[in-house]
This record gives sequence, C-alpha cells and structure tokens, in this order.
Amino acid sequence: MRTSIATVSLSGSLTEKLTAAARAGFDGVEIFENDLLASPLAPEEIRARCADLGLGIDLYQPMRDIEAVPAEEFARNLRRARHKFELMDRLGADTVLVCSSVSPLAADDDALAAAQLSELADLAQDFGIRVAYEALAWGRHVSTYDHAWRIVEAAGHPALGTCLDSFHILSRSSGPKDLERIEDIPGEKIFFLQLADAPLLGMDVLQWSRHHRCFPGQGGFDVAGLVRHVLRTGYDGPLSLEVFNDVFRQAEAGPTAVDARRSLLILQEEAGLRALPAPAAPTGVAFAELVTHDAEPVAALLTGLGFARTARHRGKPVELWEQGEARVLVNTGPAARRDGTTLTALGLESPDPAAAARRAEALLAPVLPRRRAAGDAPLDAVAAPDGTELFLCATDRPELPNWRADFADVPHDPAASDAVRIDHVALTQPWHHFDEAVLFHRGVLGLEAQESVDVADPYGLLRSRAVTSADGGVRLPLTVGAAPGDDTAHARHIALATDDVVAAARRFTEAGGRLLPIGANYYDDLAARFAFADGELETYRDLGILYDRDAHGVFRHCYTHTVGRVFFELVQRDGGYQGYGAVNAPVRLAAQHAAR
Repeated sequence: MRTSIATVSLSGSLTEKLTAAARAGFDGVEIFENDLLASPLAPEEIRARCADLGLGIDLYQPMRDIEAVPAEEFARNLRRARHKFELMDRLGADTVLVCSSVSPLAADDDALAAAQLSELADLAQDFGIRVAYEALAWGRHVSTYDHAWRIVEAAGHPALGTCLDSFHILSRSSGPKDLERIEDIPGEKIFFLQLADAPLLGMDVLQWSRHHRCFPGQGGFDVAGLVRHVLRTGYDGPLSLEVFNDVFRQAEAGPTAVDARRSLLILQEEAGLRALPAPAAPTGVAFAELVTHDAEPVAALLTGLGFARTARHRGKPVELWEQGEARVLVNTGPAARRDGTTLTALGLESPDPAAAARRAEALLAPVLPRRRAAGDAPLDAVAAPDGTELFLCATDRPELPNWRADFADVPHDPAASDAVRIDHVALTQPWHHFDEAVLFHRGVLGLEAQESVDVADPYGLLRSRAVTSADGGVRLPLTVGAAPGDDTAHARHIALATDDVVAAARRFTEAGGRLLPIGANYYDDLAARFAFADGELETYRDLGILYDRDAHGVFRHCYTHTVGRVFFELVQRDGGYQGYGAVNAPVRLAAQHAAR
C-alpha cells in the first residue's frame, strides 16, 4: 500500500519536510495548511517540487468548523471552501480533510450537518475533489468515528466520505467491540486513513493529541489491530502518519522521517500487509566497547573489578578485557574523544548474524561500512538511533565467524571470578531519539519493550524504558532526561552480574577501587522498610550497597565512580527479580551529582 506522512509530523520548512519524506521512501504527503501558508513557494511550485521528488499530494488539511451552522455562517464557509478548492486545484491535491466542528455556532443536528456537507461535496466535485469527514475526539457534537459515518451515510454524496484517524478512535475506544464496527463502513467510503500512536495518559484529549502523539509502535495503542479492521472493509488508500509531537517538531526532519517510515514498515508487518526478514533476537551481550584517549584510568577500574587484559586486536589499538563471560573492549584509536571515556558499541550475541543484518537493512538501518583487514572476521554492525554501533556477532561457535579470532592472546594472570556476565547495559539517549530508540530496538532487533518508568533526579525527571530479550539474556535500559541538555549530564553504565555482590564489592575496594558512597538516610529508611539479619544492613552501609525487593526476589547493587562518561554497577539478582532497582535511582543520581 502507499505510505504517506503529514507535513505537520516533521520539523523545518515545507521544502525540507518534502525532501525528508522523499528520502525516507514515502510515496506521498499530506500538506498541512500552515506549512503551505508559511512557504514562499507558489502552489504550482510545491506541486512541481513534489513531482520532482516522486511524491504525490494525497491530502490537503484541515478545513475546520464547516457543518451544522446557521445559514449565513455556512454561506461564508462555502466562500472559504471555494477559495481552498481553487488552491487545491493549483496544488494538484484531490482530497480535503474536513474536521468535525468545534465551533460554538454548530448545532447538534445531524440532518443539518449531512445537508451542509452534501452541499460542500457538490462544490468540491466541481473541482474534482473529494471531502473526507473526520470526527475529532473533542468535536463539539461529533466526536466518534461511527457518528461521523452516520452523517456521511445520511448525506449519500459520492464526493463525500469519511477519514478514520487512529488517535481520535483509540483515545476514545471502549474496547475491541467498538473497533469491530469499523468493518460496517464500505471501504470505498473510507477516503483516508491517518495513523498515530500515543502513550496511555490520563489527560485532556486535546492536549494529549496536540503534544503526545508518536509513531505507531512507540506508544500504547493497538494501531495494528485498528488497521486490520480497516483493511477488512476493502480500503486500499494510503497508510498515512499524522503525528503532533513537541519533540518531533524540534528534531531534524531527516532522521524523524526515517523513524516514521520504519514505524510504517513494522506496522505493515504486524497487520499482515508486508513480509520482512524475520527477527533474529540477540541472546546475550558478547562485549561492550569503550573508546578512550587515556587507557590508564579505564585499565585501573577494570583491574579493580577483577578483569584481566587477555588479548589485543591484531590490527587495531583495541584490547580485550575479560572476567567470566563478561568482556570489555578498550579502544584507544583515533576516534577517541578528548573529553573522556565513552561507551560507543555493543556486541550482541546473535543466533543468526546474517539474518539479523537483513532485517536491519529492510528496516532502514543499513550495515555500517567498516575498515576490515584481509584476515578480520566478517562482523556486521548497524547504528542505533543514538549512534551506538551494534555488532551482530557470534562467540566461539564453529559454524559462524568468530569475532574473538581477530584478537591475539597476551600473557596474563587469571581473572577473578566475581562477575559472571554483563547483566545489562544502560544507554542514555539524546532527548529527541528516545521513542525512536525504543521502536528501533523492538522492531529491528526483536527485543521486547518493558513499561516506561519515571525516575526523579535532583535536577529533573528521567524517563527510562528497558528493552529485553525474552529470557533476560539481553537487557538494555534506555534513559532520557526531561530537557535537551539533560542527556549530557548522565553517563552510561555497564552492570556486571555476580553471585555475591558483597564479596565483589569488598574485592573491588581491597584492590583500591572506590564505590559510590550512599548517605546514611537511605539506610535508615531501609531499616524501616525491611527486616535484615544481624549485621547485614551495616555491611551494605559500609560498602554503599543498595537494596530492593519485590514479590519475586531481591536485588542488591552498588556503583563505581565515573570515569569519563562511563561507570560500572555490580548487581546480584536473587529469586525472580527482573527489575533494575528503579526505586534506588534517585539516591544513586544524587550521590553521583555530589561526587563530581
């Protein structure tokens, strides 16, 4: 099916929006009236520009407050409509969106609304234009899709149909039965389908719509289910995105358009419209890669944590540090920044790296070009929205190329065995890429998105959402601050799983390492909330170990000081605990701010 995007979904000038939509692979656009009014281009020039880019103009929108009004007001509306239809003729657009009225002049009179919409459709038909009538969720008298359809059906005009909008429908839906009635509408009378997702929020629907829509798959609505109902009517028009979002309006148009197109590809897969290469979800973290211009502080930290430097890359300035199944690469190559150590890449253990790469490319995440020596393993990587390189790899599996073979062993003492593996890697996101990152990791990599969590920081509110493999072998909490500058204040971290966090913490401090100190008030609160064995709480206080408990198990964890923009966490999961100690995050963040 054709894919389209409303220009209001992207930032920039109309020309920039059109270019971004075309480069992302959309077939058409909805021209939002404000974008046209602000453009220096004449309608004919916009039409030519779209043609040059291979874009159709699928809809012109919106036309507001038309129907069920007094006769003199409707006469003024027809005059306005004639002007817009003449403009659409110059633009080359053949469908106009008419929103249900919010005017205080509008009457609660379906017969009058039908009659006036029929007269509007008569005028539109003279210009070869169709009228798509849409129920706004906050419409004065018409606020549901089935009510809008009853009016269209009563009008019985061939140039009048309905527009279905997933936000307006799903934000008011009472359940699956409500959506099933979509199938009662003949497909040829559904003139347009607009799609948007949204987080599930308890707020005024108008503010919800204007500020918090997102692309399908990034919120809590069953957009794919709605699309399936629409397709059963026989609808064969475009799948079009109309997303009002404060973040998207400020972000660069090009990446946002790619994110939008990816969301439609995934939606089409979920709705049964398109076959994509099947996901090959990662099963574990093969390695985390740190880039630094000064390896000494990183080496000291890793040594204190019990890692040993076991190998060196045969052709690049990259060292491999290992402890148990936990592996860290330390890269001192020319890409190292002078502002400190950063976490730039993850190796994801893949059951089928080639299949994972094919899916990534199908979802607009092409394999990154790499400088590879003749003997290097053919290791593919894709870029996450935040720029993190994600290597799709295999470790010591004879049937697949082994990234570990690119490293030559170096003499070393055996590593301590406190760390079992990498438990999770927390990735701070640029503020305008958070929802995109969740969709990317879910759709491209095949991970599962968990519920979003808000965490109080001394200087704002953080939003976090983890993406995980089904068995917990891969856990990637994605975090973003509440404002554009917040992401620079919070480092990324690598959490190391251990069977005994107390022993691991003691070993680290005895090796000269410094754990993040936690204030006494925190432990006083723990004493009030939980019962501990004699001396247990004192041990946690001495070492800076944090504690959490849920219905399934217990979580104990502590943190190192930050080196550059990276720190480590030692974690012990007992029982069925699956979280990340979110209740302790404000205490940790306050301690990190104080330790700067």
